[in-house]
Amino acid sequence: MIRPLRWCLLALWSLTASAEETLHYPAEPVAGPPQPLVVHAALDLPQARPLLKAFHRRHPHIDLTYRNLTTLELHQRFLDAPDAADVVLSSAMPWQYHLANDGHAQPLSGDVARGWPAWARWRDELFAFTFEPIVMVVHRDLIERFGDVRSHGDMLELLTEHADALAGRIVTYDPVRSGAGYTYAIEESRLSPRYWDLVSAMGRARTVLADTTGEMLDGLEEGRYLLGYNLLGSYVRDAVADHPELVMVVPDDYALVTQRLAFIPRQAPHPESATLFMAFLLSEAGQQVIAEQTHLGAMHPALSGPGTADALREEVGDALRPISIGPGLLATLDRLKRDSLLARWRREFQREVPPLRLAP
Repeated sequence: MIRPLRWCLLALWSLTASAEETLHYPAEPVAGPPQPLVVHAALDLPQARPLLKAFHRRHPHIDLTYRNLTTLELHQRFLDAPDAADVVLSSAMPWQYHLANDGHAQPLSGDVARGWPAWARWRDELFAFTFEPIVMVVHRDLIERFGDVRSHGDMLELLTEHADALAGRIVTYDPVRSGAGYTYAIEESRLSPRYWDLVSAMGRARTVLADTTGEMLDGLEEGRYLLGYNLLGSYVRDAVADHPELVMVVPDDYALVTQRLAFIPRQAPHPESATLFMAFLLSEAGQQVIAEQTHLGAMHPALSGPGTADALREEVGDALRPISIGPGLLATLDRLKRDSLLARWRREFQREVPPLRLAP
């Protein structure tokens, strides 16, 4: 599978600008000899900082360096230097699974690892530690004009009946340019027999294609778009809290759930520090920080209050569809399958799009 992975990286690499950010928590001088820990991650600082602070309070002897990168930069940096980081965290589930499947991860032992839900880990080497729904964002102006949008079926009906009125006012990921957008497309094409009808309807409504959830949120906040499709829920919550004209919708027919995956590289330079960090990340205390101080969604089996996977399950029920951690993720990185899916996506999206009429 190396060649398809390299191809995907080359296809997307030039589209990803460097965005490295670094946090450093130096070891306290009274805590004995410092013990280094280097974490490479694709997790924005506002979400990562509470976890890092809580960990450092528990382990002040550790000299912690955290580097936040884009998902593709993170992956390429690991391929270039597999001994540079002690822990690797990323929302790019296929790329993380590929590395573990190729033997780059070492197992995590102990009660914390053994007690983690079987569906959220792979071979005791790769662990999901967040539970993040993929959501819609709907502007209240749209709801007032056309009614609630609570499901993919509602969205399809809306676009079918009001394509002209909503032309250029819908936004979603571009699956050609966005790794996340492509991942969601391949998962939805497996889940829903009406997915391609929805893609075609978005095309007829001249849906705008974006590269990131942040880009979509900017347009929604500015009022340029009335509906955003397939945004990352953990990033949406703050935006909705700050902009009451926006409503976050977890679709009630089915809702994809993505999870950030973490592993300790087999060549980690400081495996003892890495083990401490992973144990904290999966502990009840670490997951409580996720639940209370981030929007990432805690997964610990003992937690059930606000900010947890259990709370989301109670709210949405059986509609949640977590992306499985397993060999199916490798299909995302297969060149022929990627070419086939994107060719159909383009065909459905562009079908029956009427010519643009310019105002006189």
